[in-house]
Amino acid sequence: MRRDEHKLFYGVDRITILIYALLVIMGWLNIYAAVYNEAHQSIFDTSQKYGKQLIWIGGAIALATFILIIDANFYTVFAYFFYGFLLLACIAVPFLGREVKGSRSWFRFGDFGIQPAEFMKFATNLALAKFLSNENIEVENSSRRTRLSDLIKNYKNTIFAVAILGLPLVIIKLLQDETGLAIVFMAFIITLYREGLSINFLLFGLLSALLFVLSLVMDSKTLIISLSVISLLSFVFVRRTRKNVIIVSIILAAASGVVLGTNYVYEHLEPHQKTRIDVLLGRGTVDLKKEGYNVNQAKIAIGSGGFFGKGYLQGTQTKYDFVPEQDTDFIFCTVGEEWGFLGSSIVILLELTLILRVIFMAERQRSDFSRIYGYGVASVLFFHLAVNVGMTIGLMPVIGIPLPFFSYGGSSLWSFTILLFIFIKLDANRLLILK
Repeated sequence: MRRDEHKLFYGVDRITILIYALLVIMGWLNIYAAVYNEAHQSIFDTSQKYGKQLIWIGGAIALATFILIIDANFYTVFAYFFYGFLLLACIAVPFLGREVKGSRSWFRFGDFGIQPAEFMKFATNLALAKFLSNENIEVENSSRRTRLSDLIKNYKNTIFAVAILGLPLVIIKLLQDETGLAIVFMAFIITLYREGLSINFLLFGLLSALLFVLSLVMDSKTLIISLSVISLLSFVFVRRTRKNVIIVSIILAAASGVVLGTNYVYEHLEPHQKTRIDVLLGRGTVDLKKEGYNVNQAKIAIGSGGFFGKGYLQGTQTKYDFVPEQDTDFIFCTVGEEWGFLGSSIVILLELTLILRVIFMAERQRSDFSRIYGYGVASVLFFHLAVNVGMTIGLMPVIGIPLPFFSYGGSSLWSFTILLFIFIKLDANRLLILK
């Protein structure tokens, strides 16, 4: 046995930790820029958000160290415990927590708050990895090579896996009214696809999303008639057998159901949710002083930065608080205004590099649990990155989810840290498995 195998952090991926550290430091500096006030110039002032974030960063470092110290098998053994405990916390918080910005989803401890829904992501990832890697689970083929693929193809197992993802989604949406955090759990579908979920499910999801958008921009009757005509024309390319007629009829009925269901759901949304969809799709006249204000100011801030940006602490849109939530959900505006297109590209490339690094690490795992968990990490990070940046430039609806390792907030920083460093520990453990 090599001498360095006794070291505490033997085998940890230093590249991943370096990227993590860069993102956290850059995020802290941008939080300082977003809320910069000449009356409070010290970046270590704990009465300000950047000072509080520094405390959260210190806590994140302690958490990361603790995670790397614990034996990797701990996360496998207690996967379902974490899932159950945090699920109960998500159920309890609407009754025991405090209301913040219209949502009762926080436990408050003095000036600090903890949001259980953020931590539910790593717990769900652990539970999903545990379920999919269970050797005793019912499969159609017992060979190691095809076991996981067959597991997903078994509909009973697919339903159970989707239930693991769907339960926190429903609880967080219905009890806490946190739409953004709830839909993050849909990102784990990418993990299921990697492990053998039929591409038909993804195609169904994409087509449903397309129909959802078309249903909002077109008249329902016109859209259903158009779908009927397309269904009839499909028989030009396929044989008009009884089986094909039944298949086309089922698809048409399902598509019509999505169209009618979309309008029903839209009519029962909260006013602010309708407004966000209308702004995104350009439905009607958007008042830039009201419902269109956030996105419009975000675009102005990012666009005004040009290629090289206005310079650190020189952003006028952010300095004078034109951009709402500029230190949390819209922190990318601060990057765009002060660092310009060049700086924004660097931030996005760093985030993408981290995601690709996690995927690379996932593919080299010898353990099914570790690989599945790794893909879950990559899926969550990618979803957050795509939606957060997309909503600041008007390509996504404003649903309020943080930019990984950048946005202000202890719950988001700690949850992302736990999510990532558990995988770093699992990856380091693979070297010991090989011995």
